[in-house]
Amino acid sequence: MEKVVSQLYQVLLLSWAALPELPLGELWRQFRAWVAVPLLRLAVFICLVMSMMVLVEKVSMGLITLYAKVFRRRPARIYKCDPLTEDEEMGSLAFPMVLVQIPMYNEKEVYQLSIGAACNMVWPSDRIIIQVLDDSTDPLIKELVKKECEMWSERGKNIRYERRQNRNGYKAGALKVGMRYSYVESCEYIAMFDADFQPAPDFLQRTVPFLVHNPKIALVQSRWKFVNASECLMTRMQEMSMNFHFKVEQESGSTARAFFGYNGTAGVWRIRAIHEAGGWQDRTTVEDMDLAVRAGLAGWKFVYLGDVKVNSELPSTFKAYRYQQHRWSCGPANLFRKMFLKVLMAEGVAMSMKFYVIYNFFVARRIVSHFVTFSFYCVVIPLSVFFPEVIIPKWGLMYVPTAITLINAVATPSSVHLVIFWVLFENVMSLHRCKAVLIGLLETGRVNEWIVTEKLGDTLKTKSNTSATKRFRFKIKERFNLLEIMVGIYLLVCACYDYVYRDDLYCIFIFPQSLAFMIMGFGYIGTIIPGDK
Repeated sequence: MEKVVSQLYQVLLLSWAALPELPLGELWRQFRAWVAVPLLRLAVFICLVMSMMVLVEKVSMGLITLYAKVFRRRPARIYKCDPLTEDEEMGSLAFPMVLVQIPMYNEKEVYQLSIGAACNMVWPSDRIIIQVLDDSTDPLIKELVKKECEMWSERGKNIRYERRQNRNGYKAGALKVGMRYSYVESCEYIAMFDADFQPAPDFLQRTVPFLVHNPKIALVQSRWKFVNASECLMTRMQEMSMNFHFKVEQESGSTARAFFGYNGTAGVWRIRAIHEAGGWQDRTTVEDMDLAVRAGLAGWKFVYLGDVKVNSELPSTFKAYRYQQHRWSCGPANLFRKMFLKVLMAEGVAMSMKFYVIYNFFVARRIVSHFVTFSFYCVVIPLSVFFPEVIIPKWGLMYVPTAITLINAVATPSSVHLVIFWVLFENVMSLHRCKAVLIGLLETGRVNEWIVTEKLGDTLKTKSNTSATKRFRFKIKERFNLLEIMVGIYLLVCACYDYVYRDDLYCIFIFPQSLAFMIMGFGYIGTIIPGDK
């Protein structure tokens, strides 16, 4: 063994000594043949495998959703959900005690909307407690939220304004503290709404019966409806992605496994299930998904109600959307790192459930999908124009991505004409999602960064409001996103080279993608409220 190692070492030394004698062109040809081309072919193979993983996952979810629709496998037909009514003997006691939680942080634009909607929900007044968990650091906003709660209290609503001394654990920390108050002990269920969510008056009447009549159900999740979906092109494209998530991903999970990821808002939990699952934990930025995975492994069932919609707001500025997507991509990856062995070693859990959580729920949807989108379509394919020896099969280049795109587009038929813009937009965002996934898996950098998604509320309807306008004024340096600009330049070089020296027509795709990176790199997307003149 030592003799072999010694001989190998001598060969390497001789090769290294001979390098200066080789012409630069010959050195590049050898590097190209021995290193660059094999590595690129390997990258193509890996990307093709990941593409098939994503396609199979999306097709399977789509088929399950289609099955549920064709055979009318709706929650109301599967689970008992008779409406709750008062009776002569018990009166309002026939209704369970419900806690409504509204966590918020400096939500000046939307706090009135969320608190007002929660207070207007139809439920016996003596059987509901509305808890506003205010982590605001702005003294003015704190006072406004407090006065809003006092106003509703004077109108006879059982509303509690709660504050804590710090923001430890962010939203998860607020929810954890919120459950420690003595009055929560009398409650059986918790309905949760983020500050920009506005439930309809009949929300509790349509969701709580599922929990009351089915003791194995831990969570009832409703669908999000976006009040600003038509505000700009960016919100239209977000709506397409979110509709697929709710109409296909959540629907299929509820139908096939009675398990899916809790969305953190617009849902009702059984308090006992939260306690049995270990309560709220702030170890990642996706405390909602963390709780859902632990509750699912504990045997609890989840129900998704696609016909119960709650108004909410999409991020309409590119900066806010980037922060949101970082959290939504980094958090699941970090949770996977922390939960992998626990899921694998969980006792009393079927192997099929373990496989579903590890592969379908985490790997295919929240890791591979982000990696393949950026690495294949924004790195490998453009790079291949410099290496004619590397052949990418047509099925992987055209048929698979087209199928994936059409499956996503079906969820929002009204926006199908925007599908090309959606593809370009999603490819740009995959850069940030891929980076966030790596941060989460490696648990480094901004892994626990939590920046609350900024909401505009009615700001756009009242542009004359000077203070709101100044708040969203953009400086020139804030508009530049260097990472997108650099990738855009790289793609432009690839597109130009392909147009001049190749005949494979990759430039037809690469050039528009370069333009998309440039547009978003210079901040020309989303809602921009100009400053006062």
